[in-house]
Parts: sequence; structure tokens; C-alpha cells
Amino acid sequence: MRHLILSAAALATLSACTASGSNEFQRSPKAQQELDRYLQGKVAGAPMTCLPNYRANDMVVIDERTILFRDGANRVYRNDIVGGCTGLGRPGTALVTRQFGGTGLCRGEIAQIVDTSTGSFVGSCSLGDFVPFTGPRRG
Repeated sequence: MRHLILSAAALATLSACTASGSNEFQRSPKAQQELDRYLQGKVAGAPMTCLPNYRANDMVVIDERTILFRDGANRVYRNDIVGGCTGLGRPGTALVTRQFGGTGLCRGEIAQIVDTSTGSFVGSCSLGDFVPFTGPRRG
């Protein structure tokens, strides 16, 4: 019974935080324009839990909430980071991931933000689903 009461209290606190709007994210106009440019004319596919290594080489940071992985001219994988990643995209920082098992990047994995001048960790975040956006074939 005690666990049920604690769970109810935690749920009430979480609901209050969500209702107050404290978790709202405002993408900058510049970041929104860049995101729109990459997704223009593309259609979203079914979310994927993992992105294979060979598709994760060309990363573009949109802002602290969104990163893209380009796969040629017609496909982009969008990852909306769970809760955001403070410091991501700032000059002098890099996103560091540690892959286990060689499958690639997967939802729920923790990525860390590193200050490249000092080598110190300045933040961390959890990856979300990878949503493929595919455009028409060019030929």
C-alpha cells in the first residue's frame, strides 16, 4: 500500500509539472528553418528503435532537442532526444555515444556532451526513436 501512495504522489507531481508548461520547448526560427529544409518533400516512415552504424555517420545537429542523420540525398533519420540535451550544438562541444554489441545507435542509449577543449562532460541525454523521412527518387 505504501508503494501505491508514493506512486500516486509521484504521478501527481509529474502531472503538475506537465500542466504548468515548464517542459515546453521553443525551437528557434533558425533551427526550425534548417529542420524544414532537411525534411521538405519527404514523408515520415515508421519509427525505428535502432539506427545501424552504416547509417549514423552523417549527423546534423538541429538544436538541443533534434538531431538528423543524413543517408544520401533522399533519406534523413530524425531523432528527437528525450527531454533535450543541454549544450548540444554549441561551438566547442561534441556528442559522444558508446555502442555495445555493434548494432548501432538505439532508443534509450545515453549520449554525452563533451567540451572538446577540456575533454570534460557537460551534459547527457537519452536518444529517442529514429524516424526515417524519405523523399521521391531522383533519377
